[in-house]
Amino acid sequence: MAADPVKVRLQSNDNAVIEVEKKVAERSLLIKNMLEDLGETAISQTIPIPNVTEPVLRKVIEWCEHHKEDPPPTNDDESDNRKKTTEIEEWDQKFMQVDQEMLFEIILASNYLDIKALLDVGCKTVANMIKGKSPEEIRKTFNITNDFTPEEEEQIRRENEWAEDR
Repeated sequence: MAADPVKVRLQSNDNAVIEVEKKVAERSLLIKNMLEDLGETAISQTIPIPNVTEPVLRKVIEWCEHHKEDPPPTNDDESDNRKKTTEIEEWDQKFMQVDQEMLFEIILASNYLDIKALLDVGCKTVANMIKGKSPEEIRKTFNITNDFTPEEEEQIRRENEWAEDR
């Protein structure tokens, strides 16, 4: 009979304690490094995650749980090619169907927790949200106020003509 997986306790910044498999928690390089630093005592301690609220931490853990068997990231050219596309796996697309605030919180949490693959998925989701949209449509999507004067906007357009689609 296989031994029960080792669990660790994570504490969000709103004091919720979430028990999670060590293997799942180690998708975060920040947590993995903390656990390595703490050694055997890590299992008996609660690890504070001061920059992440409980709902966001639960969402991040859900992603880590789904991806716990993924191979560790490598630094080869293949991963570089992965960065050049905005394609997202179907499960990840569904996972990212959250309100904008949660989406941005997931991106911030994945950056803080050092989960590069989740950060990629979050950023690609945002990239897909703005792909092919005009500046006005992007402002509307993200509720951004245009604080440029028409003159400033024209100057920016002239300075960036090289970036327009040819």
